[in-house]
Amino acid sequence: MLSLVHSVATLTIGLQSVELGKNRYQCLVRCAARGPRPRSPRVWKTQRKIGTISKSIKLVECIKGLSNVKEEVYGALDSFIAWELEFPLVTVKKALKSLEFEKEWKRIIQVTKWMLSKGQGRTMGSYYALLNALAEDGRIDEAEELWRTLFSQNLESMPRMFFDRMISIYYHREMHDKMFEIFADMEELGIRPTVPIVTMVGDVFKKLDMLDKCEKLKKKYPPPKWEYRYIKGKRIKIRTKDNVQSGTDNQVNNSATEPSSDPYEVQENEESEIDDVVEEDNSYVSENDESPKTD
Repeated sequence: MLSLVHSVATLTIGLQSVELGKNRYQCLVRCAARGPRPRSPRVWKTQRKIGTISKSIKLVECIKGLSNVKEEVYGALDSFIAWELEFPLVTVKKALKSLEFEKEWKRIIQVTKWMLSKGQGRTMGSYYALLNALAEDGRIDEAEELWRTLFSQNLESMPRMFFDRMISIYYHREMHDKMFEIFADMEELGIRPTVPIVTMVGDVFKKLDMLDKCEKLKKKYPPPKWEYRYIKGKRIKIRTKDNVQSGTDNQVNNSATEPSSDPYEVQENEESEIDDVVEEDNSYVSENDESPKTD
């Protein structure tokens, strides 16, 4: 009896061990297949998240219908970001880009000054957008004040695009003395001017009958032979338009000189062929003369 009970116990233990082994194997297969895991039901309902593009569109629509009063615009902007935990810098930047595309310069000035008053977005890009908007709106005095403050604070690290913009502003308004001052500051700081700046300064020298300075300027800053462009994320070296035009002009001149030399060669060939024919005829006549006459 004892032996039978013992044998049955061993069998039952063995069956349990086999069943446990099968269950473990199935669990391993389910984990490897990455099946669905049991999840607890959510107690709250999540609202749909609004992207920065739609927020920027709403911001632009909120501003457009307002007047140019500072308090009204600032109040609308404050109410727009009242429920935000952090300042929506990306949304405001996208709104500024859309306003720049629509050429709403007064709104750009208002939004940028409001953003800077909050202590946000104090970058050179936002200052450049403000400078450009002030110049386009005709507020040259404020643009000059902004330029002086930025130039005094960032004397050795001033980006070249600010110099380009100020020179173009003074060039279109024929303020030549101030343009020469900024160009002199560029040379003192060792900033190489771009091709548009050189052309604008050269045009002013020509208007003022300073041809010697114009020639010196062109010799000092010749146009580059190559330029770099980004095409599909790759930096590619491309020949500039001036060099391409000069190369085509040289090819045209060479092709124009080649046909002028061809007629001379044709005439020489024709004359040589005629001389050969005459010599053959003379030799044939002389042979006939030397042949004996028969009665």
